[in-house]
Amino acid sequence: MDYYLKILGGGREVGRSAIEIGNSNGSLVMDYGVNFDANDNPNFPLQELPGKVKGFLVSHGHLDHVGALPIYEISTLKKPIYGTPMTKALAHLILRDFVKLSGPKIPFEWVEIDKAIKNFNTIEFGKEEEIEGFKVRMTNAGHIPGSAQIHIMTEKMKVTYTGDINTADTKLMDPANPDDLRDTDVLIMEATYGRFNHPGRKSVEKEFLDKVKEVIEGGGTVLVPAFSLNRSQELLSLFASVDFPYPVYYDGMSREITEVMLQHKDYLHKPELLKKAYDSFHYVNGFNERKKVWKDKGVIVASAGMLKGGPAVYYYKKLAEDSKNAVFLVSYQAPSTPGRKLLEIGKFDEFSPMLKARFELFDFSSHSGKADLMKLVRSAKNLQKLIIVHSAADSAEHFAAVVKEEIGVDVIAPENGQEIKL
Repeated sequence: MDYYLKILGGGREVGRSAIEIGNSNGSLVMDYGVNFDANDNPNFPLQELPGKVKGFLVSHGHLDHVGALPIYEISTLKKPIYGTPMTKALAHLILRDFVKLSGPKIPFEWVEIDKAIKNFNTIEFGKEEEIEGFKVRMTNAGHIPGSAQIHIMTEKMKVTYTGDINTADTKLMDPANPDDLRDTDVLIMEATYGRFNHPGRKSVEKEFLDKVKEVIEGGGTVLVPAFSLNRSQELLSLFASVDFPYPVYYDGMSREITEVMLQHKDYLHKPELLKKAYDSFHYVNGFNERKKVWKDKGVIVASAGMLKGGPAVYYYKKLAEDSKNAVFLVSYQAPSTPGRKLLEIGKFDEFSPMLKARFELFDFSSHSGKADLMKLVRSAKNLQKLIIVHSAADSAEHFAAVVKEEIGVDVIAPENGQEIKL
């Protein structure tokens, strides 16, 4: 039987991941997420004929991988969804938050989210499952808790979709195991950082902790804008690992997500650290507390990670004018976001004053960089074809050229809508 891949989203772009694998009997779609334009409007993947799609395989719970899933639960449609138990729980929170923040801009409501979660079937790592005529297995991707590489075994080949993948050993996550790719014939790989390498995680952690202490000991308060899902928990675990001697506050959706993670401890590298952080550090419960904690000399981990909204914006406005304070970014800053504006022009936006507080960016990426991506490709000893997704066009083309030159396999950096015969 002949198989094909079709790129419904994530082709020569970051986010909006959606990859269809199918044959004459039907197809499965791996991820179905969203990304956003410059005006913060959500972009949805291409749609396939509902009768053709048998179900969805989900790599992890970030919005750019799950945000469009409820579209296939509208009206009489009822498509099964498969992923790890952690991903199911996180996707529920993330989708509900998406509707809360962007409701008028999206083509589904609460009822479709509830249907999607009701139709979400869980798969544990390492167990092979028969799903709609496909043999499927999931293994740890190292990106966020519950994140999976998706392996599909056909009578002719093994196809692996990495989802978002990370081989770094972090306080929150065990790294992805390159041996999981050893017998892969077709590899669908993210290359978000296909042009760059990351510094060693231990050196980043040490520098970050040293500079947070330096600011606090100099009489200042440190704001760390951080994603509620994964980055906040990693930083809280880091502070817990060193018995951080100063006040640590956290604010936003991260508490609810932390509670979900602690209910699924098997997906955490060091669950005792996250539990210690949850028990020891102070969650900011409401606006009255928020008005007080920024005056304390400590560190505040607050959403959102790109300063697009959330409590981090409140703290920024309170702390930005004092040079004793600091704003430490810890994640990728998308174009047109306030975080990117700070990096480019030193201001929150064109109309704001220059930032006076100390300002730095620390690379806590949960994606593998160029060198580690190459190691993953080399670990696939049977590799015949590499398909690069979840990567801007320049990054995808650069990484494709490097792989072709060094390894010599067939490499494709497809556009959305492109169909690839296997």
